[in-house]
Amino acid sequence: MPEVSRFFGIIIRMYVEAGGSHQMPHFHAYYQDQVGIYSIETIERLAGSLPRPQERLVLAWAELHQKELLSNWRSLQQGHPPVKIEPLK
Repeated sequence: MPEVSRFFGIIIRMYVEAGGSHQMPHFHAYYQDQVGIYSIETIERLAGSLPRPQERLVLAWAELHQKELLSNWRSLQQGHPPVKIEPLK
């Protein structure tokens, strides 16, 4: 699963499901042993969970980089690798 960004111990990844595309543009956020799946279009959690402080960072980052995330989503659906996105600092 391609890594798109990494900040404060959080890893952001996106991928295309084998055999077909996902229904909704989204990304996966990993922190320690927890995973949250977030919608790109509405910037909200769809599934999973992260600790509250990390989720707030993920949501803020996604809001700042929504256009880049959508662009990466489209590229992945067309079989191209995603571009790295600037982490939070």
